Amino acid sequence: MVAAVPKPLSLSFDPIARAEDLWKQRWGPAPSMAAITSIMRAHQILLAEVDAVVKPYGLTFARYEALVLLTFSKAGELPMSKIGERLMVHPTSVTNTIDRLVRSGLVTKRPNPHDGRGTLASITDRGREVCERATGELMAIDFGLGVYDDDECSEIFAMLRPLRVAARDFVEE
Repeated sequence: MVAAVPKPLSLSFDPIARAEDLWKQRWGPAPSMAAITSIMRAHQILLAEVDAVVKPYGLTFARYEALVLLTFSKAGELPMSKIGERLMVHPTSVTNTIDRLVRSGLVTKRPNPHDGRGTLASITDRGREVCERATGELMAIDFGLGVYDDDECSEIFAMLRPLRVAARDFVEE
């Protein structure tokens, strides 16, 4: 069952386009202002849609991402430091995310036998089941991007890639 996201009342105008016009009048043209504002609004919309799907599973998108990452690992477990690296989040955020998943019975933690100071997070069978069900629902709504076709989604990915490279998310080959 796909959860419905409550929609705010629609405005009779595009507030970002209006802000862009006012910006031009006051400070001059800045297409980057309209672009960043649109990206930030899109982020809010998408996060609300995705969170509405994963919330019934006791998840946030961050917790869902951690579960997916663990399902991608060969043994279903990863060091906490590797989780933070792959999800590009601060170690404190990883600890908070994994601890909540542990309390939900979706993940377990144990000392890393290969690193005396480290901790391994392991997905449980229940965690795998929840991840599979949530993934099915997210795919059913195209992760909130159903207004775009596959080519447009690929184009969005390609357009944002240089920004991620410039931020050093990864080293481009």
